[in-house]
Amino acid sequence: MPGASRVAGPIRIRPVRLVEVDRLAAIGLAAWERGIAPLVPRQVWDRVRAANPFRPFLRERGSSIMVADLNGEPAGIAARDGAGDYISDLWVAPGREGQGVGSALLAALEATIGQAGYGTARLEVLTANARALALYRRRGYRPVWEALKRDLTLGIELHKTGLAKSLPAA
Repeated sequence: MPGASRVAGPIRIRPVRLVEVDRLAAIGLAAWERGIAPLVPRQVWDRVRAANPFRPFLRERGSSIMVADLNGEPAGIAARDGAGDYISDLWVAPGREGQGVGSALLAALEATIGQAGYGTARLEVLTANARALALYRRRGYRPVWEALKRDLTLGIELHKTGLAKSLPAA
């Protein structure tokens, strides 16, 4: 049921395995299709869908990507940008939304960021992506800026909201 906060089973966070790039790229693209495609021009989405930017992303940034397994199956992916405090990506398989996957990935990234010595976790989201914005707000993130910003993957300007969350002292 969409929007439910029910966990279907144990969620395990682990590093990505390169043998699963195609499967995880499909999860990322499906999450984008649900959350971002309705917010961008059709020709932009058609181009992104054809290229599936998740494949090169997963290959290039494999070691910085976390995978959430739910009931033994990949259910979401997330990454931070380099070794800093910025969460660059969080994508949950549409059929797994509302089951704690996004929260588990955020908690794992926040722990990693805190262990690296940062007191704040930062991210940005399309302002019109209400579901993602609601998840981040429930997890304690607060808006710190709003701006029209060029999205490098989509190649267009979009209205985005930057959010931040204070982390407990390590």
